[in-house]
Amino acid sequence: MSGASDFDRTIAFCEAAIQRLRVHRHPAYPRNYEFWYTYATGYNAALNRAVNETLDRDPSISEADLDLLYETYLSPLRLSERVDHVGSRILTEIAEVADVLKDARKSSDDYAATLQRVSAEADRLGPVGQALGELARGLRDTTERMVDRTRELERQLAASHDEMQELHNTLEVIRAESLTDPLTGLANRKFLQGALEQNLIEATHGQRFSLLIIDIDHFKAFNDNYGHLTGDQVLRLVALALKQNAKNEDVTARFGGEEFAIVLPDTPLSAAAAIGERIRRAVMAKDLVKRSTGEHLGRITVSIGVATWRRGDSAQSILDRADSCMYVAKRCGRNLVVAEDDARAMEPAAARVA
Repeated sequence: MSGASDFDRTIAFCEAAIQRLRVHRHPAYPRNYEFWYTYATGYNAALNRAVNETLDRDPSISEADLDLLYETYLSPLRLSERVDHVGSRILTEIAEVADVLKDARKSSDDYAATLQRVSAEADRLGPVGQALGELARGLRDTTERMVDRTRELERQLAASHDEMQELHNTLEVIRAESLTDPLTGLANRKFLQGALEQNLIEATHGQRFSLLIIDIDHFKAFNDNYGHLTGDQVLRLVALALKQNAKNEDVTARFGGEEFAIVLPDTPLSAAAAIGERIRRAVMAKDLVKRSTGEHLGRITVSIGVATWRRGDSAQSILDRADSCMYVAKRCGRNLVVAEDDARAMEPAAARVA
């Protein structure tokens, strides 16, 4: 009976997933099917909340939205976090067992020494004492074998601990690589998403945060004129300016293409705009030189949008506001920092420039 029930239930999930694929015009790739099947089951509450928030803003989920949601809530890389958590627990337990064995070996050593003294004293007490001495020596020999076995177990545990530590370190490297943009060395979009989610949680407890979206002006034309290698040099130069002007607790990420983002914990809008202005000036101050020829290519500029947390924000809503401010800066002539408090007043000028 339960088999039939499972069949009916899972077929219903399957049909619901396929219906969602049709509604949103998503290709029926295994990953997309997994995404909508998981949503249909309702087993991943965090995923369903995020999908529902996205649907509240727009009745159609784009493939870019699906990719971001999948990476955040379903990506196989999440498995590494669970494996790492288990690995850390195992390392702790190995260390605890090793401590217990060490204590047991010390007690056994003390016991063997006591038996040795008893056997020596008993030998001087005549036949009964000699018999008692033989018994003590037998117990001592057994205890010493136990001590030897305990030492061997300690050695094996130490070796296992070293192997687990090496695996743990390897996993840390893999995770770091999976969350880092290889060209600039900044965090990638996935790491940024996690940082936003964490800051949203902390903001509800009183620690507000702000967000910068930074876009390189005329980057496509720069790439077309000077080639992708020089374009990569520009991306690294901007990334360096961002790192040099961000605090240790800030999260600086390459958001995609020529777009960057910085999450600024415990930073109000005015202070975030000031940091954006410092970054804008730092980028503009750099004279770009083509490495292969030494040719001076002039200066590059960036347009920056600034948003700050509002109650009820999601990661996407604050990203959208900062992105909108950045586009106001573009439409107002580029090489500007626009905070959300100023964006509405600047829109008429932006429209005239456009």
